[in-house]
Amino acid sequence: MDADAPHHSAVSVSLVSPAPRFPPAPGESGARSEFAACYEQEIVRLTRFVMHLGAAPHEAADIAQSAFAVAFEQWESIQHPRAWLRTVAQRKMQAMRYPREELTDQLPDLPGGRCPVDAVELSEEEARVYEALSWLPDRQREVMAWTLDGYKPQEIARLMKVTPEAVRQNLHRGRTLLKRALLSPASGGAR
Repeated sequence: MDADAPHHSAVSVSLVSPAPRFPPAPGESGARSEFAACYEQEIVRLTRFVMHLGAAPHEAADIAQSAFAVAFEQWESIQHPRAWLRTVAQRKMQAMRYPREELTDQLPDLPGGRCPVDAVELSEEEARVYEALSWLPDRQREVMAWTLDGYKPQEIARLMKVTPEAVRQNLHRGRTLLKRALLSPASGGAR
C-alpha cells in the first residue's frame, strides 16, 4: 500500500487477501473509469471510517475527499485501493487533530456530484456510538474503526504495522470501554 500523500512516498503492504480492483463503469474503460467506480462505491464508506476515527461528519467528508484526490494522482500504482484510501485518510486524520469548530452553514454540493455528508445521516443510536468511540484512546479507536469497516485483526496488524496480538488486545480493550460507555446511564444506555 502507498503512504500518505503529503510526502508522496510509497510503501508496499501485502493484505491477507488481496482486495479486488473496481470494475470499469459500463461503456468506459481504463484507469479513469476504474477510479470513478471506486469513488462511487467507497466515498460514503470511507467517510464513515473517518467518523469512526473520531472526526465530525464534515471533517470526515473533507478527509475522504482529500484521500481520493491523492488516490486520483497515484491511481495506477495503488495495489489495494480500499486499504490504501483508509490508510491515507487515517494519516490525514492524525495530522489534522485540532479543536473542532461547529459549522454554521451546510456544505455546498459539488457540481454534478453529491456530498458524502448527505449520505451519512446518523440515527440517535449511531451518534451515541460515534461519541463513545471518540472517548477511546487513539490506538483503540483506530483498531475499532478498521474492524467496523470489515477488516480482520491480521489485516489490521499489517496495515498498522503492529502485531496481531496488539490489535486483538486493543480491540478487546476498546470493546470493553465501549460497552461500559454505551451501557452507562450517563450516556443514555441501558440501566
